[in-house]
Amino acid sequence: MTNTSATGKTRTRLKSVVGIVAAIVVLSVLALLARYLLSGRGLGLWRFAHLGRAVIDSRSVSSYSHGDFTNVIFLHHSTGRNLIEQGGVRERFSEASYDFWDHDYTWPGLRRPDGSPAGYSYNVPDDNTDPDGLAEIFAQRTRRLPLNAFSGLLQHEVIVFKSCFPVSHITSDEQLERYKSHYLDMRDVMDGHPDRIFIVVTPPPLNPAATDAAAAARARAFADWLGSEAYLNEHPNVFTFDFFDHLAESDPTAPDYNMLHQAYREGSDSHPNQKANETIGPLFVDFVMDAVQSYREKVER
Repeated sequence: MTNTSATGKTRTRLKSVVGIVAAIVVLSVLALLARYLLSGRGLGLWRFAHLGRAVIDSRSVSSYSHGDFTNVIFLHHSTGRNLIEQGGVRERFSEASYDFWDHDYTWPGLRRPDGSPAGYSYNVPDDNTDPDGLAEIFAQRTRRLPLNAFSGLLQHEVIVFKSCFPVSHITSDEQLERYKSHYLDMRDVMDGHPDRIFIVVTPPPLNPAATDAAAAARARAFADWLGSEAYLNEHPNVFTFDFFDHLAESDPTAPDYNMLHQAYREGSDSHPNQKANETIGPLFVDFVMDAVQSYREKVER
């Protein structure tokens, strides 16, 4: 009798999941058709394919969360990818018994702790991880299933995220204040999720060929602010890894002050080189694990 009851519950649960996926597909198709008819833009059928896969895989992803903050995800673009691959990030997390996921551009999307592609993305709007794009993600409504990018990220216990180096070309004080406003909005959302740890990674500095002293100084000011008490104090589940500071020239008398350090750049490329990633990768992993330990202790008090 007990086995029959359990089987019945399993079937009911499966039917519920199938029904939800079917409803998502139907609604997505209708929305995409409406968009196409109104704007003439492409249907983007891959989006609901990714959505369906994310929903089906949701239970597996969430199963890595055990309440000990070892289910980590890192939202990034190419600079983050290089840091992971050249800095031994995934291997170091694995050695410490952490499950490290990372989310790149829509393609290749989400990667599992073993580095294999999950075969879908969390549908980051317009692939935008600039401050306005990140703020849009954090403003999304929280769902039980990964029906949007933020709900996908919340399947993990530690959410690490960064903008890429173009954000460091801050051409005015007004732009700097807009960036700060976006991060304050995101911090308000983080405060509402004390069961999650959020780690801000400051944007990397630009190659001297791609910026000037004034813009670089504002980029430094932005990174400093993100790591300051003004941003972090009394927000115990929010931490900042100062990627900018690790990468930037720190000598005020140097012509490339606040720009990508000479030892960490190749030609005019703003992507930090292999030496930078090999140097900073271990520091990044240690920072995340130290943040986890710090928050664990706060929660246990």
